[in-house]
Order: sequence, then C-alpha cells, then structure tokens
Amino acid sequence: MRWKILALLFFARTGLGFQFQTVSSVGDGLVVAFGLDYAGVGLLVGLFMAPGLLLALPAGYLGRLIADRDMVVLGLVALAIGGLISSMAESSSGIGIGRVIAGAGFLFTTLYFTKMVADWFEGREIATAMSILVMSWPFGIAMGQIGHVWLEHAFDWRAPFQVASVYCLLAAAAMFALYRAPQDQSAIGFKTASRLTTQEWRLVICAAGAWGVFNAGYVIYLTFGPKVLETSGTSAVTAAGIISIGSWLMIVSGALCGQIVDRFGRRDLALAICMSGAVVALWMLNLPNAGVAASLLFGLVGMAPAGVIISLAGLALRPETRAFGMGVFFTVYYAIMLATPPVAGAILDATGQPKGPILLAMVLFASVVPLALTFTLLKTRAKDVHHTEQTA
Repeated sequence: MRWKILALLFFARTGLGFQFQTVSSVGDGLVVAFGLDYAGVGLLVGLFMAPGLLLALPAGYLGRLIADRDMVVLGLVALAIGGLISSMAESSSGIGIGRVIAGAGFLFTTLYFTKMVADWFEGREIATAMSILVMSWPFGIAMGQIGHVWLEHAFDWRAPFQVASVYCLLAAAAMFALYRAPQDQSAIGFKTASRLTTQEWRLVICAAGAWGVFNAGYVIYLTFGPKVLETSGTSAVTAAGIISIGSWLMIVSGALCGQIVDRFGRRDLALAICMSGAVVALWMLNLPNAGVAASLLFGLVGMAPAGVIISLAGLALRPETRAFGMGVFFTVYYAIMLATPPVAGAILDATGQPKGPILLAMVLFASVVPLALTFTLLKTRAKDVHHTEQTA
C-alpha cells in the first residue's frame, strides 16, 4: 500500500515542477509581450519562492489544526489558481501576483508531501522513498521544458500556465479522493517548545545554504542553459529538449546516489565528485556540439546528490526541534531561491551573454562542498564534546 501512496504523491508533486517551469520556458515570449528585460524575467521566476520567506515557520504548525491531505489539496488548488491568474495577466505585475499565489501553494505542499512520506515509510526504506519523492520536482520541470515550449509555439505564452494549472487541479482531485493516512500513524507532539541550540542553528543554516545554492544553480541552468545552446545556432525547441535530458536522468541518478551514500558513507567525497561534475557540465555547454554530453554529465553526476543534500536537514535537528527547525531551513532556502534568479538575469542584461549566468551557477554548485564540509565539521565537534562529557 505504501508504494501505491508514494506513486500518488509522486504524481501530485510533479505538478509543482510543471507549474514552476512555466516562466522559465516562456521567458522570451514575456520579454516580447511586456517589454521585460531578463532581470524582470528572473524576478518572476524568483517570486515563486517569495511566500516561503513569510510562511515557512507558520506552515509547520498548521498541521496541528488541519489534516495533511487537506493542506496538500489546498496547496495544489493555490498552484492552479496562481497559474490561471498568470495566464490571464495583461501586465507583468499580473503574472507576478499569480506567481506569488502559486508559490504559497508550493510551500505548503512541499512541507506536507515530505511529512506524508515520513509517516508511511518511517523505519522502512525511508531514504529510498524520500529520494523518489524529491525526484518528482525535476520530473515536472523536465515535462515543462519540453511541453511548455511546444505549447507556446503551437498557441501562445498563456497556454503553458493553463495546462499546468489543469494538471495541478487533477492532482488535487486525486489526492482528495485517493490519499489515506497510515492506520498506525500516531499524532506526535511536544508539550513544551524546545529551542534550537547554538549547534542546531549552525547546522541547519549550513544545510539550508547547501540546499539553497544547489537548487539555485539548477534553476539558472534550466533558465539560461538553453540560451547558451541557442547562441551556437540550436533552435529553441531543440535547446530546451537537450537541457531537459539532465532533469530526466537525475530522476534515476538521484535515487542511486542516495542508496550509495547510505550503504558506503563518504558523503562529503560523493558531494565533491558530483559538484565537480556539475561545474564541468556547465563549462561544457559553451563548447561546440557538446550540449548533449554536458546535459548527460549534469544529470548523471551533477544533480545526483539532491536527496543526500536535503537529508542534512534531518541530521541537523532533534525530533523535538524539527518543526521549528524545518521552518528555519525553508526560510533560508527560499531567501536564496528568491535572490538568485534576478541576479542571474541582471548579469545577462549587463553582459549580453548567457555565459554570465552560467558562470554564477558554477559558483553556486561549487559552494555546496564547503557548506557540507562545515556541516560535517560541526557535527564531528559536537560528537567529540558529547563523548568527552560522558567520559569525564
């Protein structure tokens, strides 16, 4: 039963990536329609993450009042409404309003999809299940990279928003009709609110920083990678298809990387290898006729450790501080995700070359490694201190 539930959650959560990708896929159409520059397009991409800055902390506590299924259904409906508002917009501000509404839905669904998997797989294949859940995001983005570009060419820039909204509504209906909480689930709460220790603050900020820069680099790759290929004469549709290869491949490589690290350890070594692969893949985009090879390397190696990186959040926190700590984690994550797309767009406006944003993405991916090493160092010191206190 739990695998059927996971399949349902994967299907529903795919809508998040499918809706998110709309602006990145139709960015050129929005530039023509509304006279935007690429910093403006980047801002519209980043607005999807803006609600997380304000809602991440309270979102973790609403589960005490509202059932998980209902929270996810409401979030998916918000994603659909936001997409429809963007599709009907007569100005860029209207698109922005839709993106903020959709982003609020994204926040709530992201938090509670994760909780649902934890409820169903507690103590049983949870690492594998979490890796599969995380991969639904790039799966939805890959669908959008191909489908949205085709829809824009066949109809106009509004069509991708509308189709993504229909998908989110179907996902909401499926969740409402088919999802059931596990029978043995028990409500877990804490009578007293525990505060994060100084150690936990440091760990969760390192974990959130690593997850934030990793995802920010990925979004820049999705948004500006096709433009690098187009400068060498590749058509827009073909360029989008080539870049999407990485997203399709990471669905498999992400699950495999999580299993390898769980079985053999050496997390930091795996991250160093994978982030080196990501940087090399982005560099290869600028080489003639290397787009397919770059995307293969990016998907198979560069994006493989997504599940490994997000697992740092669980390692950073005690059970009694996890609700508030995850709010902190997502607040930092959303701040990074909100800030970086406009910066990348401004770099393109200033240089006129899509290589500029790709260079920023290379720096972001490289930053994962020192953040992960700092996390490990802090954890090791904490264990050493705890051991010394026990033997004293």
